[in-house]
Amino acid sequence: MMIKNEEDIVQIISEDTWMMDLLKTVNTLNLSDWWICAGFARSKIWDVLHHFSERTPIPDIDVIYYDPANLDELEEKKLEEKLNHLMPGVPWSVKNQARMHVINNLPPYTSSVDGISKFPETATALGVKLDGNDHVILAAPWGIDDVVNLEVKPTPFFAESKDRLKVYENRVENKSWDLIWYKVNISTKN
Repeated sequence: MMIKNEEDIVQIISEDTWMMDLLKTVNTLNLSDWWICAGFARSKIWDVLHHFSERTPIPDIDVIYYDPANLDELEEKKLEEKLNHLMPGVPWSVKNQARMHVINNLPPYTSSVDGISKFPETATALGVKLDGNDHVILAAPWGIDDVVNLEVKPTPFFAESKDRLKVYENRVENKSWDLIWYKVNISTKN
């Protein structure tokens, strides 16, 4: 299948029972401004574009939400426990984007999508969630062109600083995505 637009991405995720089960499970927590992000969507897109018959394992399922009223990291751990109870065996990772600016030494984020825009790579700066009718919604603050064209580039946020660009470069080197998805082209320029 060719993936050309956001509707194609929504379709491949909507047709994936496992992904929909995870989205429905997170939806039961009623978190404010929640998304499953990063490798969850990117890996699915790249697997489809590489015609893989089996899902590439991902190290974690990144769930984010935005709650400035409770910045306690312990709350995130409680949510991970709830998710592990609801769907055991899934490597859940939950982060409140209202506190992540402190970790990353940045001005406060205004939303979860603002947090996604601060991810290192454009191809990973993606989030998906369900609307009230269990339809998939996609957030891609830097667009989808890079992910569907198998390009890995730093987000403008990471490209604007030598220190952040170094973090990006180290990250993509350590991830070795081009060894898994052989068509992927990794760049240090955005």
